[in-house]
Amino acid sequence: MKVVVPYAAHEPKTRLAGTLSEAERAAFAEAMLADVLDAIRATGHDPKILSTAPLETDFDATVRTDDRPLSPAINAVLADADEPVAIVMADLALATPDALSRLFDTDADVAVAPGRGGGTNALVVRHDEFRVDYHGASYLDHRQAARDVDATVEVVDSHRLATDVDERADLAEVLLHGEGRAVDWLREAGFSLLVDDGRVEVARE
Repeated sequence: MKVVVPYAAHEPKTRLAGTLSEAERAAFAEAMLADVLDAIRATGHDPKILSTAPLETDFDATVRTDDRPLSPAINAVLADADEPVAIVMADLALATPDALSRLFDTDADVAVAPGRGGGTNALVVRHDEFRVDYHGASYLDHRQAARDVDATVEVVDSHRLATDVDERADLAEVLLHGEGRAVDWLREAGFSLLVDDGRVEVARE
């Protein structure tokens, strides 16, 4: 199985702009990417990075550069593949080998790990005709796309794979459940958990 990790190298994590500086966003995104790569390797697979721009940091992984939007870039990978392809997003800071193995070990033509809010955080594609469309409520779109080509579908319900880190509130999930570089980066940057009126938020020193 080919495991591909798309990575937005140019201006990553823009929705965290009110919380982190541009340099901090880049460093935090790299920490999350490293965690995802480590989790994939622990499943016995060799991850490939699909980056929107050349990378300066050495992640000890093959890097393919494609500056097209996500959907056409991934569809090009699928069109060229002669084996099953897994697509795992680079901001799944809570991903673990066990959670990923549940996805990778499915038998369906298309296995989907949905994200919160209707997105698609990870996929395994074993059907030659299936193509992705990450615009909008992509979880629903991908289920329909699978039906359109008569592909079997399995949904992998996983909190760890459903949690992609895009906004300030997501940082609390990393501090609560993270185990790798991303949580270490947040703590070293001065972030901590704050419980206020029963809600868990993040504070920064």
